[in-house]
Amino acid sequence: MNTNKRAIIIVLAVLNSIVLLGQLWPEGAPPFARTVNILTLILNLFFMLSMLIKRTSV
Repeated sequence: MNTNKRAIIIVLAVLNSIVLLGQLWPEGAPPFARTVNILTLILNLFFMLSMLIKRTSV
């Protein structure tokens, strides 16, 4: 696996775990939780689209 792709997956996994923790324990969510949620959604969308484009072009 490419090291850049591995790093992106690790970052997305950490962000997703923060979002999940905020959903399970909303009282403990940090003040920047909304920004993290939006950033995670955008990054997940771009990552999935890039994987889809690479898969269909090969």
